[in-house]
Amino acid sequence: MGKKRKIRVAVTGVGNCASALIQGIEYYRHNRSADLGLMHRNLGGYFPEDVEIVAAFDVDRRKVGRPLQEAVLASPNCVIPIWPALPDYGIRVQMGPILDGVAPHMKEFPPERTFVVADEKPVAVEEVLKKTRADIMVNYLPVGSGAATRYYAGCCLLTGVSFVNCMPEFIASDPAWAKQFKKKGIPIIGDDIKSQVGATIIHRVLAHLFEERGAKIKRTYQLNTGGNTDFLNMLERKRLINKKISKTEAVQSQLSTPLADENIHIGPSDYVPWQGDNKVCFLRIEAVNFCGVPLELEARLSVQDSPNSAGVAIDAIRYCQVARDRGEAGALLPASAYLMKHPPRQMDEGDARRRMETYLAAPPKNMKTGR
Repeated sequence: MGKKRKIRVAVTGVGNCASALIQGIEYYRHNRSADLGLMHRNLGGYFPEDVEIVAAFDVDRRKVGRPLQEAVLASPNCVIPIWPALPDYGIRVQMGPILDGVAPHMKEFPPERTFVVADEKPVAVEEVLKKTRADIMVNYLPVGSGAATRYYAGCCLLTGVSFVNCMPEFIASDPAWAKQFKKKGIPIIGDDIKSQVGATIIHRVLAHLFEERGAKIKRTYQLNTGGNTDFLNMLERKRLINKKISKTEAVQSQLSTPLADENIHIGPSDYVPWQGDNKVCFLRIEAVNFCGVPLELEARLSVQDSPNSAGVAIDAIRYCQVARDRGEAGALLPASAYLMKHPPRQMDEGDARRRMETYLAAPPKNMKTGR
């Protein structure tokens, strides 16, 4: 399948993850022969530089109303510089609805670390999506933004825009929502994006390895610390319910017999301001192997959190566009299983990837070249 056209993307939440994605697009636009750090340089005929941001929504006064190339570098963003000489995209960040997007405790922290809500009237998101002719919306709202996520997903349903849900609110994995996208003829990928090489994927692979090699896991934990606004937001534990479900099920799905709740602990643990966008994971597995002899594993992973996410988002966007071109609708199961923590159906990592590659290699049956 050859390249069709630019993929027109709207982003909700111009935080570190959006910043890493946008800077990454420029990095690969200026390094077209490089496949360093990519799972796919060419995915179904689309390259990273084929992604074009056409709209962006946020609620922070340091971002709303500003040109996108400035907003992605504004506080409290702290992503490591990737391609800071960004071009003028000709678009400004627009005010989205706040709803439950800002946790009350965030106002207790210095402005350089947290959100500062703009005194602006929210735009009509549905109208913006129509005007910009967006193909796909990428959801980067803060963890716990259930009502806000459903608002944006609803706008996508009304406008025929696909939804790549990178945060742990259950849309693609909710049968009722998935059915609505299917009925409207819109493909969707979700929920809760994995990192390229992150805590969840490593934990899943290790759990699968133990299971496959006959070592029975008795207890395990995954503790994560970081210093970006994501970790600051997650100090409000009530916002973590779906996040913990998502991360825990991602690991439990690799075990033939799930662990009892008291024997598995997975989730964000603390906010350490000086870490910035650096995320540190401490992982422990206690098991028994031959003749019940104890086996213990401990690992420490240190990553730049947002670029680690962007390396997956760039594939999710392009795969979703391929599905749009082919007239697919509803939750895209293999892609969601491979790229997300809480897909509609959990799959073995290798099996999900093979299914993705088979789909991409297959001759398209129904092609759509425009909206």
